[in-house]
Amino acid sequence: MLYMGNWGCLFDVDGVIIDSETQYSIFWDGIEAIYPTGIPGYSMKIKGSTLPVILSKYYNSESVRQDILTRLERFEDTMPLNIFPGVIDFLQQLQAAGVPCAIVTSSTRAKMERLQRLHPELWPYFAAVIDGEMVSSPKPAPECYQKGASLIGLQPERCVVFEDSINGIKAGKAAGAYLVALSTTLPADTLKTMEPDMIIPSFAGFHVSTLIDAIGERLVSKP
Repeated sequence: MLYMGNWGCLFDVDGVIIDSETQYSIFWDGIEAIYPTGIPGYSMKIKGSTLPVILSKYYNSESVRQDILTRLERFEDTMPLNIFPGVIDFLQQLQAAGVPCAIVTSSTRAKMERLQRLHPELWPYFAAVIDGEMVSSPKPAPECYQKGASLIGLQPERCVVFEDSINGIKAGKAAGAYLVALSTTLPADTLKTMEPDMIIPSFAGFHVSTLIDAIGERLVSKP
């Protein structure tokens, strides 16, 4: 019987656990129309980045930054946070197999608190939560995944990271984790250019046994 306690899973939130990236694209496309950066595909380019990084990198005016922040806070106060089909079932499978899990997100603590209020059923599956306010170097830097792995008592190399954005994939790979990319936000052909270890369309119908078969000797059977 495979020893199940020596590896773990680290989950991004937007575009992985909750179906929110389309809404964020609409929001940031609207911001681009009001305060144009001139960057092609701007709303897709910034995915996976924290808000402080976005504001400081692309907007020089403090008044513009404050206006964007106010607009985003209003937007996030009312935006639906719907869990993707298959997520709960997959988390249940991981829990049954004794695999520790953590959330690793660039989102704010306030948003995570709102997610917890709306979906308390998610939280029993996660031993730890890393939000965007807990790291000094956000994605694509590996710090967030290094911290997430540490909080579940593992090295990043012994973890599977689930991501949907380019910056998130870069962060997971830089940490040395096994990378599963979900084509919920970007098409599979785009994700392939980042060379993740696996690409799946969603968690619907995805089974822990499939993951175990894929990671094989790399994570599961080592003591």
